[in-house]
Amino acid sequence: MTEPVAGSARVRDGWGQDDRPLRTIARNVATRYLLVVAEMAVGLITLPFNLHHLGTEAYGLWMLTAGVTIHFSILDLGYGGAMVKFVAQYRAQKDTRALNEIASTLFFVFATIGVLAYLVVVGLAFNLDHIFKITPAQAATGKWILLVIGVNVAINFPFSVYGGVSNGFQRYDINNVTAIVTNITAAVVNVVVLLLGFGLLPLVMATTFVRVTAYFVYRRNAFRVFPALRISPLLFRRERLREVTGFSVYSSIIDWANKLNYELDEIVIGIFLGSAPVAVWAVADRIASSIQRLTNQGNAVLLPVVVDSDTTNRVSRLQRVLLEGTRLSLATVMPIAIAVIVLADPLIRGWLGSEVIGAVPVIQILAFAVMLRVGNATSTTVLKGSGQVRRVAMVNIVTGLVNLALSSLLIKPFGLVGVAVGTLIPIAVASIFVLFPAACRRVDVPVGHALHFAAWPAVWPAAIVAVCLLGIQLVSPGSLLAVVAEAAFASMLYLGLFVLAIGRHDRGEYVAKLMTIIGRGNRLVPVA
Repeated sequence: MTEPVAGSARVRDGWGQDDRPLRTIARNVATRYLLVVAEMAVGLITLPFNLHHLGTEAYGLWMLTAGVTIHFSILDLGYGGAMVKFVAQYRAQKDTRALNEIASTLFFVFATIGVLAYLVVVGLAFNLDHIFKITPAQAATGKWILLVIGVNVAINFPFSVYGGVSNGFQRYDINNVTAIVTNITAAVVNVVVLLLGFGLLPLVMATTFVRVTAYFVYRRNAFRVFPALRISPLLFRRERLREVTGFSVYSSIIDWANKLNYELDEIVIGIFLGSAPVAVWAVADRIASSIQRLTNQGNAVLLPVVVDSDTTNRVSRLQRVLLEGTRLSLATVMPIAIAVIVLADPLIRGWLGSEVIGAVPVIQILAFAVMLRVGNATSTTVLKGSGQVRRVAMVNIVTGLVNLALSSLLIKPFGLVGVAVGTLIPIAVASIFVLFPAACRRVDVPVGHALHFAAWPAVWPAAIVAVCLLGIQLVSPGSLLAVVAEAAFASMLYLGLFVLAIGRHDRGEYVAKLMTIIGRGNRLVPVA
């Protein structure tokens, strides 16, 4: 079966079902990338601005208290992902009542979780000085910051149902656009508040107000996408909760493990070193996270393909997904990560100054961790979508625990570098020696063949680019403009070498697929 002709008329029924799924995916992915770019741009502008106007101590206190609330997302219990799954399922069945029962049940479950989360926030807020190495004055300010941010955390839980409805109807794009506008608005408010001479607490209050207001826009989006949506306590059903929980439990395990593995470092630093080093770590973490978000969006669309291929026992298709996905993931992340590793010192000096120069080695280590995470993302998706989600969950939990233990052991003798190394080692072991081989076995591909086909064409061009960049550093002026120019040169050089590395046959296939996606092929063919 083929997809509709590229130029055919668009057909959408009352349930928002579209006859051009490839275009829908492209729209959702494109707006997702716009959101990532917007968030990165906002971060690049506001981070040095906030550091300059607030100072390292105040900014570190803000990041420390905000970092505490990030971990409340584990209280989602996997219901967020389950919400999208069941909305999509009952949308396909055109079952309005079931969809509204799912939405109503989860809304009131999340409302209860939100109340409990805020009670925990209150308890933490009045005990910050017992948890972190901060002064009494910092504890007093941090208390109010946490109480304000906690409002956003609590309200987010029930209102996430509305976002789930839009996503379940494959309208990620309108949520993405809303998030873009919200981030830009919050950044403008941030700048205005500090330029008017207000301090940290008014800044947090103002930006929190912007984000809470945005929740009502997400609610409006949901009713636009599905006008028959109804949220009511009368539609709460225990049997719906049991139905959703059967799916969410595995999602929650993976989510908890990811939080443990990737987001506890700031807490460890705050406990052992205080708030000022948290600001330095936040710079490195912001850059590493931006690289990952910028290069890992494509893997999100692979899960349905993997599930379909596994269900229909199409082993050859699973093999193709693993090999091509891994190769393209590595080719996407490697030039950016290599440029950041080599150019980290002039980047930080030109962007933020020498005050946070201690972030340079941390950035370099975390960039290697990002390369492994993104390069291994397809393996993880293949395992999750082909019946081995438990394996992924267990590996992530063990990786997170080892990360926590190593970071705690290495932070005293090596400081922030020790925390970064403690993060890198378990990720490397899990990615290279556990998850990737497991994915190869699952799709009956020898590990050696997978490394030769997927990894080697992406790795050796990166090595050449790194050597060239190191040579350029001998004559580079080290300015921020030079960093941008050198990074652009590195990306273009890598692209040319990668195109050469994959060979003539694969070059032809990639060009044909690209022409099909942009609508210049004769027909839109199914994704293989």
